[in-house]
Amino acid sequence: EVISNSGLSLGSHLAQLARPRHPVQLLTLQSSNHKTFSVQAIRGDDITVKSYKVESRITSRFAHTTVRSSVVNSGSKAQSIGFNVQIPKRAFITNFTMNVNGITFMGSVKEKTVARNLYAQARARGKAAGIVRANSQDMETFKTDVHVPPGSNIEFELHYQEMMHRKLGVYEHSLYLQPGRLVPQFQLTQLIKLTSSKDKAHIVFKPNLQQQRKCDNCTGSAIDGVFSVQYDVTRDSNAGELQVSDGHFVQFFAPANLSPLPKNIVFVIDVSGSMWGVKMKQTVEAMQAILDDLTIDDHFSIIDFNHNVRCWSEELVSGSSIQIADAKKYIRNIKPNGGTNINEALMRAVQMLVRASNQGLIDPRSVSMIILVSDGDPTVGEIKLSTIQKNVKRVMREEFSLFSLGIGFDVDYDFLERIAMENRGVAQRIYANHDAADQLRAFYSQVSSPLLRRITVQFPEDTVSDVTQNRFDKYFDGSELVVAGKVLPSDSNTLTSLTTASARLDITLETDADTAELDTELAKQQHSFTGFARQMWAYITIKQLISERSLAPTAVKKRKITQRIMALAVEHQFVTPLTALLVESEDATERLLADSPKDPKHGCCSGVAKGPEEWALPQQVNLGKTHTHTHTSLRVSHPVDNDPHFIIHLRRSDTNVCFNIDSKPGHILNLVSDSGTGLVVNGQLISSKKMKKNKLNTYFGVISVYYQPDGVSVTVGTDSIADFVSCSSCFSVRISIVKNSHVSIVINNNIQVMVLLHRVWKKNPVSVDFLGIYIANDNQYSPLVHGLIGQFSRDPEPDVSVSDVHEGVDPLKREATMEVKGNRLHVTRGWQKDYRTDKTHGSNVDCWFIHNSGKGFIDGHYTDYIVPNLNSFLPTL
Repeated sequence: EVISNSGLSLGSHLAQLARPRHPVQLLTLQSSNHKTFSVQAIRGDDITVKSYKVESRITSRFAHTTVRSSVVNSGSKAQSIGFNVQIPKRAFITNFTMNVNGITFMGSVKEKTVARNLYAQARARGKAAGIVRANSQDMETFKTDVHVPPGSNIEFELHYQEMMHRKLGVYEHSLYLQPGRLVPQFQLTQLIKLTSSKDKAHIVFKPNLQQQRKCDNCTGSAIDGVFSVQYDVTRDSNAGELQVSDGHFVQFFAPANLSPLPKNIVFVIDVSGSMWGVKMKQTVEAMQAILDDLTIDDHFSIIDFNHNVRCWSEELVSGSSIQIADAKKYIRNIKPNGGTNINEALMRAVQMLVRASNQGLIDPRSVSMIILVSDGDPTVGEIKLSTIQKNVKRVMREEFSLFSLGIGFDVDYDFLERIAMENRGVAQRIYANHDAADQLRAFYSQVSSPLLRRITVQFPEDTVSDVTQNRFDKYFDGSELVVAGKVLPSDSNTLTSLTTASARLDITLETDADTAELDTELAKQQHSFTGFARQMWAYITIKQLISERSLAPTAVKKRKITQRIMALAVEHQFVTPLTALLVESEDATERLLADSPKDPKHGCCSGVAKGPEEWALPQQVNLGKTHTHTHTSLRVSHPVDNDPHFIIHLRRSDTNVCFNIDSKPGHILNLVSDSGTGLVVNGQLISSKKMKKNKLNTYFGVISVYYQPDGVSVTVGTDSIADFVSCSSCFSVRISIVKNSHVSIVINNNIQVMVLLHRVWKKNPVSVDFLGIYIANDNQYSPLVHGLIGQFSRDPEPDVSVSDVHEGVDPLKREATMEVKGNRLHVTRGWQKDYRTDKTHGSNVDCWFIHNSGKGFIDGHYTDYIVPNLNSFLPTL
């Protein structure tokens, strides 16, 4: 099939203000499940969108989408203009170009370390540079900000590619259109025009200005939603469809009209306290519908677990109306409470299937599966995720599958994904909102009708190479199995495939394809994507390698997989978690970087990663007693956050150095001690509620800022701000409080400290509320300043040199030797979080990490900085 889908979209989306002296400043990449495009002015609304076009070419289930926009700054002042695009998470960005007043920026995909180094070189010379970061929910948002003078013309163009996945009998291709304003060049009398034939369909969406309006006299656009194309393809036989193009093949296998196989299902449902409320209500609602779908040939049971594990039935029972009614009643009476014992629950589920199989109670040609529904990390019994993973794999049989559904963002989705992939299943995130029940039912529908088991797609010897996964445990009705590879040179003009599978009877199917016919046909199609087979093979291979990498048993194996992913991604120009898109001007003096780091645990995101002088705080609202309103931004700072991570920015060498302090709960650490100005900043450690991964993490639970000349002590805890000693002459101290967000303290207009509050779910069995602290490194202290942070504000800064940079055990973290203060230290390149622009998820800050609590980088030992009380100055080191 060839499907072309064209549409136009224009919108308003908040972008960050860039520095006026640079013509271009980028960007951020965020995440969700479609990709959105919008164009907007940042300082004003005086922009003219000349055109906006989204074009998708889908050839044999592979889509190449291009988004183009042409914009003019029609205002009288310079302003920043943003270009934002939301794309499906499963897609790979392949290129981005930009033309600003005739200056062209071209993109190319490179290994992440290579791209970052080139980007850093441009930034070091003071050239315009920015960074794109990705979160990994179901969507990604590519964001570009351009600061341009009046009259400027800007053209944006983004490309991305993805494979269409068949679910419940259809493919769905979606474009999220969020115009926000009217676009003059939308000229067409019909809103949607569809032209189709036996081989293709062409869909055009071009509303004119009047059709875009919310009302007859409105200036706002009514276009705000998802433009979706759902389709299926004609299949000549159940043998599958084999296509050969550009030296590659793709085999599509989606048989129909087969009788479903019986199912044996154990539902394992988390009923811990965190499931209370809407999560449990939605799960119960979904289970009512799922149980109704079972037939008399199916067998099932239900296990619910919190800190204990209970079975509705110790044995599998048939899906009779009586058993289903009893199971529904049991589900309705569940009252969530307690902890989370995932390990024991899964062990009991596997034992139930093994016992039924050993006793001959289930059909040998049936399909056996476990469906786990959970919203949290394990907190009871075995809590080490790697051990749980090993335990499940050890007891699971080859004929069993495990499907994991993670509700919300408290769950470790990476773990659920690994444990499912390792046991012939898949994982899916369920968003805890009003339609969570629909999401659960939709997932179940995808696995409720197994048609085949043990499917293998094979080819004659010496006809193909580099074949993707060709053995599949199960095939479910409405889905599709896809195998791709390279075609080896041959005298024959025909390629043959042989598919074997087990249903109620064993089947063997054969299909063949002419190796030249498809390319001839595609050449005749105006909108075809002639390189689809080559890109689809690379796309599938990279996706499978990323999954293999997450399960790699050794560092050596992981490194080899990493190298192969990077080589393929660079060759085929895919932005993956291991590669980045470097966008540079024609003379390579200005560079931008589209970077996609590892999926964070809780799904979302990063804010705009800006240059050091551009950090901004949220807009402030003063609450309670304050002297005056403080500044709303910190310039380059030394942050200390999380458990606790120190990030020291050395201005002279423009280097970030990081270290952790691994001390004990109750210890008070001195951060800044300046007897010359009379300033002290101390932090007291608290611990998590219990150990996680055999470690009891510590955090700052109290931060104290004491200014001796005015006798002012501000103590910030996770619950309150207390111990404020007021005085009549404290006009040199200003405090600004934003409820449930942060406290800013400014002293003499030249010393600034911000304390940031991190809230966690109140019933979280492990985590606790904690504080982060951000201290500007251009604060004006006396020459006597010291402390874990204060020592790095003295002149001169320590000289730092880094050499022998090489690949580390983790291929994404380079290692090196750092010389500082006469010490040679082993350091690792990584990143820590700065939470000022995104308090929930943070922005990554690249840095050289020093091990052993900063030993060799800080003066003395970290224990030298432990002080007796919150207002104590640091003794002379």
